[in-house]
Amino acid sequence: MPSPVVEITPEELAESPPDLLLDVREPAEYARGRIPDARLVPLGRLEREVPSLTPPPGGRIVLYCEVGQRSAVGARLLAALGYRHVRSLAGGIERWAAEGRPVVRPAGLVGEQWERYDRHLRLAEIGVEGQRRLLAARVLVVGAGGLGSPAALYLAAAGVGTIGIVDDDRVECSNLQRQILHGSSDLGLPKVVSATERIRDLNPDVQVVAHGVRLDADNAETLLAGYEVVVDGSDNLPTRYVLNDAAARRRLPVVHGAIHRFEGQVTVFRPGVGPCYRCLFPEPPPPETAPSCAELGVVGAMPGVVGSLQALETLKLLLGIGDPLVGRLLCFDALGAASFEVRIRPDPTCPVCGATAGSDREGAVGTDRDRDRRVDAVASGETTGG
Repeated sequence: MPSPVVEITPEELAESPPDLLLDVREPAEYARGRIPDARLVPLGRLEREVPSLTPPPGGRIVLYCEVGQRSAVGARLLAALGYRHVRSLAGGIERWAAEGRPVVRPAGLVGEQWERYDRHLRLAEIGVEGQRRLLAARVLVVGAGGLGSPAALYLAAAGVGTIGIVDDDRVECSNLQRQILHGSSDLGLPKVVSATERIRDLNPDVQVVAHGVRLDADNAETLLAGYEVVVDGSDNLPTRYVLNDAAARRRLPVVHGAIHRFEGQVTVFRPGVGPCYRCLFPEPPPPETAPSCAELGVVGAMPGVVGSLQALETLKLLLGIGDPLVGRLLCFDALGAASFEVRIRPDPTCPVCGATAGSDREGAVGTDRDRDRRVDAVASGETTGG
């Protein structure tokens, strides 16, 4: 049986500092905050690196991690190597901090932000620098309906510092089945008002800019000014085309989503990198072939799925991580619990982005007929941010 681990409490550590205090977590965790005077030696490197850090003969070594599990493993390892005075910090740095003891943190976040964004800070792909980037980011959400609701909420929860909301509608009872930005007490209020109140309650770090208008050809470029990414949750096709054209002129990526009954789709239109909306749908379909959600209906959770994916794609763009859905249309069938991708190639004849398309951009959408049919079905229902 392994030898028992001798633990030390945070109080004992504070009263009697050791000769060597080792943080056995990973670098990303160490960067998030550490106990003063601690040396970083991740558990996987402990056996190799500790000999060069050995304290004087008879010196005391204390190891800590997040909650005390990895440090216990490390303490057993050092004891097996012949180190006699090794202790593991009971409860790790979490208990140390919970008892109000000092933690050295890097500059960039303040106050409760360390706790609010803790799960982001644990991710090497985000960390402190990534969270600072999100707090400085500016995203415009067009439409505070079915798609805009989950997208805006998750962007706010993630700490996107400025979120603009464009919508000229008021909250109606029929919205509440899926538009989770709004509640029964908001009936009759402008959606930008109820959205602003909800987001501020969710995260006071976020500045909400309410644009209580409908985006159109006259105001689109003005509304887009100053934003980095646009989330398209609009509820009608004319707005989608105007938004696409204005964003292309301003070289702004648009995270597009659409829903139809039990189906949805998501893609990213990134000027200069991939196709735009007109490459996929060159012209609006006849009105009689594009019924709205109000006519055909939509399951309430469907915009939640698509809007959440839009938020995720937006965060990837802001952080410069992962593989955004540029040139890829992700389609989801809720009834079949199935998804597939359709490759979208820029159209060299596109009046919006064709003039800047690279020489290797050939053709338009290439896929089998059944998938084309299903994409068209969603498109015809995407009158719709829900």
